[in-house]
Amino acid sequence: MKTLTVRLPAALVADLESESRERQRSKSDIVRERLSLVARSRLRAASADTIADLVGSVAGLSSDLSGRKKVYLKKTGYGRKRAR
Repeated sequence: MKTLTVRLPAALVADLESESRERQRSKSDIVRERLSLVARSRLRAASADTIADLVGSVAGLSSDLSGRKKVYLKKTGYGRKRAR
């Protein structure tokens, strides 16, 4: 692991120390957990952003497809067994 030195406001340090004592974990563990949570939430947001431009880009679909997906799928024959 790499070492990183960070200067934090006193209130944040107090919060970290308090949580560290309560959970009986090191401050470094708490910081790593919090940073990984932020990284995961950004990754999820980035994943949604990558497909956002595709939403609504398929022409010819019903405008109320999300509410009537079973009707649409039945009409298109999705899920039926096909002859071999």
